[in-house]
Amino acid sequence: QVQLVESGGGLVQPGGSLRLSCAASGFTFDGYATGWFRQAPGKEREGVSCISGIGSNTYSADSVKGRFTISRDNTKNTMYLQMNSLKPEDTAVYYCATTRSPWYDRLRCDLRGNYYDYWGQGTQVTVSS
Repeated sequence: QVQLVESGGGLVQPGGSLRLSCAASGFTFDGYATGWFRQAPGKEREGVSCISGIGSNTYSADSVKGRFTISRDNTKNTMYLQMNSLKPEDTAVYYCATTRSPWYDRLRCDLRGNYYDYWGQGTQVTVSS
């Protein structure tokens, strides 16, 4: 059974930083795309950042470019999202996701949620003074 568990969320002041983690069990991240998504109250889910299974190609939403950095440690089967210069509009539940993409698709990732097969339960990030 595939399980993704996010951690690291919390309350932070504007301008602060948080580091989210996503640990997988029953699934090996190595070779497969993984991504971070978020959903604020009353809004649709939004793709934040993703990293390809091969080549570690990364893509980020314009709203977080230059502030958020996605990374993955395959030896720990864990993905991270380093979030700096946080803004109140970053407040949301953050989810990690992964997919069993076919071999010919492993050089890319996608910020659309329907690309992914497995999801975590989410971790709350609140940016407020």
